[in-house]
Amino acid sequence: MAVKIRLQRRGRKKAPFYHIVVADARAPRDGRFIEKLGIYNPMTKPATIDLDRDKALDWLLKGAQPTDTARAILRYKGVLYKKHLLRGVKKGAFSQEEADKLFEQWLTQKDSQIAKHVETESEVQRSFHEKIFGIVKTAKPKVDEAATETVESAAETTEEVVDAAAAVAATATEEVVEASEEAKEAAEEVVEQAAEKVEEVKETVAEKAEEVAEVAEEATEQVQDATEEVADAAATKEEAAQEEE
Repeated sequence: MAVKIRLQRRGRKKAPFYHIVVADARAPRDGRFIEKLGIYNPMTKPATIDLDRDKALDWLLKGAQPTDTARAILRYKGVLYKKHLLRGVKKGAFSQEEADKLFEQWLTQKDSQIAKHVETESEVQRSFHEKIFGIVKTAKPKVDEAATETVESAAETTEEVVDAAAAVAATATEEVVEASEEAKEAAEEVVEQAAEKVEEVKETVAEKAEEVAEVAEEATEQVQDATEEVADAAATKEEAAQEEE
């Protein structure tokens, strides 16, 4: 079974966010998945990425193939770099402790870069609002955690309902296919029985035709014999008449 690490669309129209999931490559984009690894929201500046690095690395080591966007996210979060370090440990280039130290250094540097980027974006937005409106736009208050949990719970319930509906649809499809196969087999049996009856009728007709031919042949022979007898009688009568004269 080919396994992919890919994005699964969520959210409303023109305001999407994505779940980072592990799924069968044959499954629909927004269909059933094996495991959820995180969330990607491209609508924020910078984009918000919440990823379980350990789970993602575990699936990569198992052979899961990321899509292009998922690969970019894994590279951004350091999962591909950690996989590279583990390959070096396996080859004996350095120890596990050195690999962990290198990854921590990379992670610290990356977090610093992200913090600077967030600060730069905030400053750009602040300057934009001062230039246009003459005021500084305040940050929106954080959403209540209880409301967030409720939304996530509702989303999970919706996913379960969708999975259950998909399972019911699959079962119904299998039953329809089985019923179609049974109907096809029954039709084939009826056709075979009809063909057998036709063969029997053909044989009966052939036998009757042979009998009729034999009767016709006998009647023909009898007619020929009677004709010969009449001819002989006529010839005898004619000879007798000549003798009398």
